[in-house]
Amino acid sequence: MNYQKILQQILAASGWSQETLASKLGVSFPTLNSWINGKSNPLRETNKQAISLLSAEILGADVVNKDELSELKDKALKFKLTAKKLISNAELLDKITLNLTYHTNTIEGSTMTINDVKEVLFDNKILSNRTQVEQREAINHQVAMNFILDELARDAKLEWTPALIRNIHLRLMNGVISNAGMWRNHSVRIAGVHVPLANFIKIPELMDNICNELNEETSDPIRLIAQTHAEFEQIHPFSDGNGRTGRLIMFALALQNGLVPPIVTKERRNAYYKYLEMAQIQQKFDLLEQMLAGAMVEIGEKIQ
Repeated sequence: MNYQKILQQILAASGWSQETLASKLGVSFPTLNSWINGKSNPLRETNKQAISLLSAEILGADVVNKDELSELKDKALKFKLTAKKLISNAELLDKITLNLTYHTNTIEGSTMTINDVKEVLFDNKILSNRTQVEQREAINHQVAMNFILDELARDAKLEWTPALIRNIHLRLMNGVISNAGMWRNHSVRIAGVHVPLANFIKIPELMDNICNELNEETSDPIRLIAQTHAEFEQIHPFSDGNGRTGRLIMFALALQNGLVPPIVTKERRNAYYKYLEMAQIQQKFDLLEQMLAGAMVEIGEKIQ
């Protein structure tokens, strides 16, 4: 195993400093720096295993242990949260709003720091060192989140419709693109992605179908969240903002099922895209389920 290359890839994908990565691995900065520069290799099995586990978390794994996945999903299902409870807890709502807004926009290329997002959302500041679009995207995300929460609080058995999803997108992309809330009317390809996207002519039909899936009763909500998310992103119904809209749908669907919503962090962006592609091309949802369940547990343990 080329540990130097793996560590460099982890740094590039996560955006961490070498100091942060050293802390994550439980080693000193000089030791990590020596590995990264190819001056030495990790010799202890504990260090090798730590690198392997962190690589799987940040860059993505190739296989999943079925028993471990089942245990992780069972654990995630124990953390309960509804829209009404979230709205009634202002401190928790602010934390989830801040983190979901920061991470989802950073995944899409925003350069705002988490403190920037806090200042824009909660301190009503206008930042001179960030673009107007980035700040609008943060504000819009909060508006779209609040819209979903209000809808769920009003009706926990909310019916998913194409109109509802278009309304989410309208609030999310208002003032950012000219066709916010409208299905795309042209073909599109995503650079570096090998997944064939839906023909725009079929979008209305496909969105009807996915709404039917979202409205189905399920005994495995985490599977439903993962599967419908992969399907939504492959339909790619809007000209822009599909990732953010899809992650807001996951947020809402989790709360609708009484669960803590998952937050895909910027550090796990590479793994997230890898698992999406596996789900879309190979119909293998296990690794995406594992990522989402892990994210739900991580948040659940912090807020319990």
